[in-house]
Amino acid sequence: MLFPLLLAAAVVPNGQTFACTPTRVWDGDGPIWCREGAHVRLAGIAAREIDNSCRPGQPCPRASGPAARDALVRLLGGPRGRTSTGHIRVAGSTMRCVSIGEAKGNRTGAWCNAPGIGDLSCAMIATGTVLRWERYAKGRCRSR
Repeated sequence: MLFPLLLAAAVVPNGQTFACTPTRVWDGDGPIWCREGAHVRLAGIAAREIDNSCRPGQPCPRASGPAARDALVRLLGGPRGRTSTGHIRVAGSTMRCVSIGEAKGNRTGAWCNAPGIGDLSCAMIATGTVLRWERYAKGRCRSR
């Protein structure tokens, strides 16, 4: 029984396109848990941690960790409850994502496009709760 669980959290290889139907969210840049198994860390952005801290070497937005998480949850269709681990349950539409490879641990860094929203990382920047992370943005999500 443990083997399928390990496969479910495998990192999607760099460059691969994959589907992600969001079921849970931890904070404003992820991970987003996908029904299909991946745990997505949104590419090109930085959010405060859920405890409001900022990791050394990354941009530190003014918005709180919970504010960023709640903005992402709203973009993904709104809250549907909470798990015993503190994740917010969501029931978002299936997104099309492109992997940029491992994002530490069992998370897949990815650019995701959500129906009716477009690029989810850019949409999160537009909420004002996360910052564009120049090092990883690769020219995307620039202000017009």
